[in-house]
Order: sequence, then C-alpha cells, then structure tokens
Amino acid sequence: MSQHIVVIGGVALGPKAACRFKRLEPGSTVTMIDQSSMISYGGCGIPYYVSGDVSDAVQLCQTSFHMTRDPQFFKDVKGVDVQVLTRATRIDRDNKRVEVENVETGEKASIDYDKLVIATGAAPRKLGLPGEDLEGVNYVANPGDATCIRESISKGQVGKAVIIGAGFIGLEMAEAYADMWGVETSVVEIMDQIMPRLVSPALATMGQKHMEENGVNFYFGETVERIEGKDGRVTRVVTSKRTLDADAVIISAGVVPNSDIAKEAGLYVHERGGVYVDEFMRTNDPDIYAGGDCCIVKNLVTGADAFLPLGSMANRQGRVIGTNLAGGNARFDGVVGSFVVKLFETSMAGTGLSLESAKQSGFDAMSVLLIQQDRAHFYPTKELMTLEMVVNKANRRVLGVQGFGSSGDAMVGRINAVAAILKSGPTIDDISNMELAYSPPFAAAMDILNTLANLADNALLGINRGVGPDGFKELWDKRDQDACFFLDCRENADAVPYMERNPEFWHNVPQGEIYNRLDEIPTDKPIVLVCNTGARSYEAQIMLTEKGYKDVTNIHGGMASIKKYGVDL
Repeated sequence: MSQHIVVIGGVALGPKAACRFKRLEPGSTVTMIDQSSMISYGGCGIPYYVSGDVSDAVQLCQTSFHMTRDPQFFKDVKGVDVQVLTRATRIDRDNKRVEVENVETGEKASIDYDKLVIATGAAPRKLGLPGEDLEGVNYVANPGDATCIRESISKGQVGKAVIIGAGFIGLEMAEAYADMWGVETSVVEIMDQIMPRLVSPALATMGQKHMEENGVNFYFGETVERIEGKDGRVTRVVTSKRTLDADAVIISAGVVPNSDIAKEAGLYVHERGGVYVDEFMRTNDPDIYAGGDCCIVKNLVTGADAFLPLGSMANRQGRVIGTNLAGGNARFDGVVGSFVVKLFETSMAGTGLSLESAKQSGFDAMSVLLIQQDRAHFYPTKELMTLEMVVNKANRRVLGVQGFGSSGDAMVGRINAVAAILKSGPTIDDISNMELAYSPPFAAAMDILNTLANLADNALLGINRGVGPDGFKELWDKRDQDACFFLDCRENADAVPYMERNPEFWHNVPQGEIYNRLDEIPTDKPIVLVCNTGARSYEAQIMLTEKGYKDVTNIHGGMASIKKYGVDL
C-alpha cells in the first residue's frame, strides 16, 4: 500500500532519506519541505569555496554529473515533491499532520503524513555579542554565506580577518583567508588550544605552529566581549585581553541542534537540544524518524550520548531511514567520532577519544606519541607522520587514535583503519597485528600503526618510559636548575649543533657507544634521552636500565616531535 512520507529539512539527511525511500517504493509519495530556497548543498565545502579551491558556489549544489539539485531536479529525476520557503511550525502527532507556513507570504497550510522524517539540521551557535549584526560579520552555514564572504574579499574589502573559534570550521576559514587571499588572519579561542577535547595539547600545538608559520595568529584563553564598527560595518573585535582590527569576522562557535519543533511535539529531546533516536533512527513515536545534525545517537566507545554534526553521518543515516520507511530493518548503531581537517599542507585527524575526553569519561587512560615515516624509509617521497594512541590501562583497550601529518591520504587512511574496528573494542594487540596493505611507495614493512601499538605495549609494560614533546619542554624549561642530564643518542654530527648552542646542558653519547662510555653518564641525575624519533633512545633506555640506572626518560617522537612542537633549543 502506498504511503505519504513527509520530510522536514532538505539539506543532507532529508534528500538522502527521501530518495532512498522512493527507490524502494516508487509508487509512494514523498513531500520534502525546507524553509530556505537552497536545498541539498554540501555545507562542508563552504570554506573551500571561500578559499578558491572550489571555483563556483553552484558546485556545492550540484551532483557529480553537474545537475543542480533544485526542486525541479528532485521532481523530475527523483520523484520527490519539494516545497521551498516553507517552514514547519508544528507537528500534530494525534492527527499525523505537519502545519506549515510560507516564509514570504505568511500563508498557512497543513500536510498529512503516514510517516514523518525530522531532518532540521543545526544552526550556528549565536554568542549574543554586541555588534554581531554589523556588515562583515558572518557565520558559515549555507552557500549564501559563502558567496557573501567571498564577494567581500574579491572586492578588496578585507585586509584583516578575525575568526572566533578554533574548531573545524574556524581553522578551515582561517586557512581560506590566509592562504588564498593573503589576509592577515587571527583566531580567538576561549580554550587553551586548537580543536579542544578532540586532540591532545601536543598535537594541537603542532597544528598551531604550522598554521602560524603560514601567517595565522592565535589568541587562546580569551573571550570576545563585543564587535565594534563604523557606518554599519565591522572595524574591530574586542576580547577580554586585547583589541583586534577587523574588516571581516567569522563566528565559528559550534552549532546547536534545531530540535524545538520535536520537543514541542512531545518527542524525547536532550536537555541541550537534539532528538533522541534508537538504532533504527526512530524517535519515541514509531511513525517519526530523525537524523543528521538535529539528533542524538550513541557513542560506541563510551556508551554515552553523542552529537556529531557531520555531512557524512547524515548521509549514512538518511539511507538507513529511507530503508526503514519502506519496511526495512536497517540499523545505525552509533558513532566512534572520526574527523579530519586540512591545515594548509598538513592535516589533523582522529577517531575515538582523546586522552582528555577518555579521562572525562571515566577511563584510567594513558597515551603514547610516535613519529615515523609514512612509507618505507628508503622511498623518496616519504614524510614524517605523528600519531597518538589512547589506551585504557586496565584491559589494554584502544580508545582512540589521533594524528598530525601531510594533507595527503596517508594519515587519514591510518585513522580510518582504526575507526573501522574501534566499535568492536580492539586492544593494543589487535592494532599491533593489524594487517595493512604494504608496498614501499605506500607504507613501511612495519607500518606506523603497528609500531604505535607496540610502543603502547612497551609503555604499559614499563620498558619504554617516556613523555612527548610537551613533557620534554617542561624538563627543558627547568634545565638551569641542573635537574636533568640531557643525552642525545644520535651520532655526533647530529648532536654537535645543539651541544654548541647549549654546552652546559646538551650531551652526546651515540646509542651504539653507551656501554663503552658509561663513565660519561651520571648515575645521580635523571637522564633524558633524545634521538630523531624516539627509537634509538628507547634502545638506549633499555641499555641504561640494564646497567642499573633508575630514572631514565625517553622522549617519544624525539627531535622530530620537539621541532614540530616548537621548543626553542
């Protein structure tokens, strides 16, 4: 028997659910409504249109075969009726109808449904700042925003830009302004690092340093108090610590689920917004489904509620909903939380929990950091990759992996490999023996993921006792107190420049000569071992421990991580 499916929302999940259902039940009717005139666009591509990587904003609204996804396209190609500029104002669950209003004329109507899909998405978080309505202050929510931002740059109106927020969109927009257009760009972040809670301070600092090298300024631990302007246009941003001149301001402080209409209809909604759904994407009303940026799902690592506003998730959920509308039994079990963000020639990616979020979730967790070549060390296009693994100490369960490396596919490929198995609760041993495709142009014979797990294993066993570059900086900053003996385990030629700059503190005994030169290494001081990446210094640590040295620390990631972290030696 044919059905009438009504979909509220026409950006990501809504169209996917509607089209999947129509393929399964072509004889049924689907009505999709959206309060905007623009539908089915790739919002995640907006920063790349602003940067110029995407040449035309219309590409964000096109299929891969260059057809524009407008109402006529959905009618002719997909068999879906679309009503744009139509706002859903109320869901009448008793009578199974949606009350709507034309946003231009105010005309009211109602649409009956057999089943309903709530795909209302999320809205940029408003900060309520004085001056938010000034010309030149923008959010990044739709192609209209993108066109406005890029036109102002193209007209030469923007010499200085201020980004509020150092999350995904904030960092992508900072790159867009600084890289393509040469705009003097500053980022203000209330927390003390980029991508707070998603990556460790060490990885965050590496990403920050790279962006600073490309002309982006950061101001952490500051709140924006107001935005000021002249003649209706923004001129500066006033924070709790300084005033920044600005011709353009991007507010990127996260998003808030659009779930008020669901709450008013009596559906279960999180206290901070977001519609609760089960694994079949059903709400507490069996005839109403929800998904995408307006819903709350399960975190498969912690078991807690999760809000993950990503277009990739919305599309996958949309297919599940479309299948189940047609009587299927498709499941969306939840998320592990995977991401990647491009930072000029590098990228930051991760899956699962960072160390901070793991501890906040109640795990007795630890992390290890590794720097290794992303392919065979002898292959000419090799690059260093930095990965950090978070592990639950009690059962060796891997809780997450984050990384910083090139903007190519190598690093995100490793992250995706872990993401695929993370919901199954893999242990260190599973990653240590993970089978990965190998050839010198693509990977090392002992892949960096395998080595990372081995490092975690050695750390838990207590045979590789070390800290990352942030820990090294703390030790180095105390060097004048004669607290530690810094021992460079590399060959003399590598160590000499640092010995010349720091003759009192930097010492050198190559790892292969340690047993013959023990008289040069004190037994009454903590020893800090350094090599290029932490591998030779690990061997040196074993050797010194075997000879009775009690306090020996290996610097994980070695000089490579110290340099990326920006420690001044």
